Amino acid sequence: VHLAYNFGRIASYVLAGLLAGLLGQAAGNLLPLQHGLYLLASLMLIAMGLYLLGIPQLLAPIERGGQALWQRIQPLTRRCLPVRGVAQALPLGLLWGWLPCGLVYSALTTALASGSAGRGALLMLAFGLGTLPNLLLAGLLLARFRRFAQAPVTRMVSGVLVLSYGIIGLLNHWRG
Repeated sequence: VHLAYNFGRIASYVLAGLLAGLLGQAAGNLLPLQHGLYLLASLMLIAMGLYLLGIPQLLAPIERGGQALWQRIQPLTRRCLPVRGVAQALPLGLLWGWLPCGLVYSALTTALASGSAGRGALLMLAFGLGTLPNLLLAGLLLARFRRFAQAPVTRMVSGVLVLSYGIIGLLNHWRG
């Protein structure tokens, strides 16, 4: 059941990455636009790092923007509840993949900047697979995992790593 739910969630991410990459691809080889998208992706990573460090204000407006889509999708999730098996878990995962989330949005920005539908889909697949171990653990060991994930040291280490990646992206942008 947990695998089916997560398969659905990751499939939604891949579709969103494909669409974002397609949008980036439609921009063609417009180098200034690609540089702008790369800069935006780096800034989103910095915002995500700060979010993990306990400063959510930068991603909150972006998450609110996704609420319009989620308000249309969320009622469909009720048809899948309660989850009794794969027949409910898979479609629930497909729907929950569209839940507004700053972390997903920052990964989608990178997919958009990739300039390719295929690369965008692969980036979101990698993002989804990267979240899989934690979310599977969360589903299986919710109480223990929640304490670990919410531990200040875990959030701080995660935040510093993501923030650093965004800063490296900014530095690369300004260098080249």
